[in-house]
This record gives sequence, structure tokens and C-alpha cells, in this order.
Amino acid sequence: MNTSHGDLDKAGRNPSGFSLIELMIVVAIVAILSAVTYPSYVKYVQKSRRADALSALAQAQVMMERCYAQKFVYDQACSALPSPPNSSQGFYSLTLNIPDTTRFTLTATPQNSQTADTVCATISINEVNVRTAFDTSGTAQAECWNP
Repeated sequence: MNTSHGDLDKAGRNPSGFSLIELMIVVAIVAILSAVTYPSYVKYVQKSRRADALSALAQAQVMMERCYAQKFVYDQACSALPSPPNSSQGFYSLTLNIPDTTRFTLTATPQNSQTADTVCATISINEVNVRTAFDTSGTAQAECWNP
């Protein structure tokens, strides 16, 4: 017997669409996938923002070396060069330490939303291009200079 209404269930209804159980299973699967992938996404975003610090440190280091090439000393006049105190995207704050006329250290510290990056709490470079990075507990981190 062929009906024009298709197959009917026992109650005489057309069984098209999704049941509530099927929808709840899909919602549960999406929630589990989100719980697994979101931390990876956050870590990826933090890692990509570290390039902002590396770029700012490189730019400031070039300015310091240009000053040294002109004066043969690192001094407070070098620190007055037009260098922004923040990185270009604003995720890092830059500080300059000049302990004497032959040395300097530039340090990038996360700010704003990047402060959640506990792996690279400070990223530094000095006049001889020694690159260091430390996490919030003070442990050296080599991965910070490899974005």
C-alpha cells in the first residue's frame, strides 16, 4: 500500500526532523569539542602576540645601536630616542635599563590581555644580542624567542 503522505509512525505522524535526544547529543558533542579546543586557541593567540614584543625589541635595539654608532656610548640621550614605551599593537610595555655607558637591556613585559601569557612574562635583549625570557616563576624559557 502506497500513500502519498510517506511513512507514518504509530501515532499517525510524519517522522521528519530531529528528536530532542538527537539535538542534545549534538549539543554535548559541540560542548566537549569546545572545551578541548579553546585552551589551544588561547595558547596560539598568546604565542602569535609575542611577535609584537619581538618586533618592538628589535626596533628599539636598532635605535640604541644607531645612537651608539654616533656617540660611542649608551646614555640617557639614547633612551630619549623616539621609541614608543609600548609595542605597536599595545600587548607589551618596553623598558630600557642602562647600567653604564657600554651596556643596555631592553625588556618587554606583557600588558592588557597578554598578561595571561605566564610562559613569557618577560622577554629581554641586550647590547650583545643575548636574548632571554622568563616565565612568571623566573624559569628561563627558550620558546619565547621562537614565535
